[in-house]
Amino acid sequence: MQTATSDADVAKAVLVGVDFGPGSSFDPSLDELALLAESAGDVAVARVTAKRKSPDPALFVGSGKADEIKFLVQTHGAHGVIFDQALSPAQQRNLERHLGVPVADRTALILEIFAARAKSHEGKLQVELARLQYLSTRLVRRWSHLERQRGGVGHRGGPGEAQIELDRRMIGERIKSVKERLHKVKRQRSTQRRARERSGTFRVSIVGYTNAGKSTLFNTLVKARTYAADQLFATLDTTTRSLYLGELGRSVSLSDTVGFIRDLPHKLVEAFQATLQEACDADLLLHVMDASSPHLQEQCEEVDRVLAEIGADDIPQLWVCNKVDQLDESQRPRQWVDDIDRGAAGRVQRVFVSALTGEGLDVLRQHIAAAVARAVDLNSKDIVTILPDGSAVESETSTSADPA
Repeated sequence: MQTATSDADVAKAVLVGVDFGPGSSFDPSLDELALLAESAGDVAVARVTAKRKSPDPALFVGSGKADEIKFLVQTHGAHGVIFDQALSPAQQRNLERHLGVPVADRTALILEIFAARAKSHEGKLQVELARLQYLSTRLVRRWSHLERQRGGVGHRGGPGEAQIELDRRMIGERIKSVKERLHKVKRQRSTQRRARERSGTFRVSIVGYTNAGKSTLFNTLVKARTYAADQLFATLDTTTRSLYLGELGRSVSLSDTVGFIRDLPHKLVEAFQATLQEACDADLLLHVMDASSPHLQEQCEEVDRVLAEIGADDIPQLWVCNKVDQLDESQRPRQWVDDIDRGAAGRVQRVFVSALTGEGLDVLRQHIAAAVARAVDLNSKDIVTILPDGSAVESETSTSADPA
């Protein structure tokens, strides 16, 4: 898909989603896919949904639905088709031949957005690795130049080496090179984390579904200027700043991390291990969620799934229900703080805030301070208690007294 530069040249796309029954990821509205397409510079001109028991091996949606999509492409003058599920290389190739326009799946779209948004050296390396790994699976007679080449010097003919084998080897070498460079970056980050550990710095990481308002909250709390926008994956690179907590008279490190999304490609999670390591090494996770989203439950479950995948599911969490300013008056919370039962995970506190208007942020700061006070012995002789009004009270510890 191409980024549009004018209304006349805007890249039009037909969106397709397929319901494979219970257990499958299916969004009947395709709203999230439309937002992804918009983030990549495309505009959705038509949406198609289908229901099948299993993917068609050749065309994913079957020949009848493929003809329907082709009609919509021709009717709307679409430049491409985007599927909400992952396609196999053969299915993508067959669909492009049948529809006559480029075809992309959800994974390719997310990779394209990441490639456009990555700013740091580390972020660019991570995206490149994920794209190379994705591309390596597409080298199954994907392009017309993959015919068998002639042999080398001294050969009048012979089988030679297929272009596809050359491409695969070059990609393999590039993947190895990028992994080595990322390993160096990971070592540097590890050194920085060990330095913070030696200094006794309490580490807080912001995690959550993409576009939940994480970067806006981060900027508000630490007065930073991290890029924030009402779009998916506005921030890809981890940013860490010092957050001063007046209730405790000390600072903690606060990190803003990349957002999660449904069906986040596994290779992308792998590639972003160095960045996501900030969440794994945190002492407290601020799980930011969009309280106004109609898919709030599904988004929370997806964040929990990715946290479990990277090994951060056992870190204490404080839920931050953001965007309360977008709720109707009847939906707004009656109190700024409550707690809910998460079953085996126990109870977790929720704080309702609006990072945009500042509502509830003082209460959030108090509960971050309370979490720090519970986890860290600020003074070898004193215990710090956070009262309901947010004030801190020091008292002599009884555990250090001589039992005799």
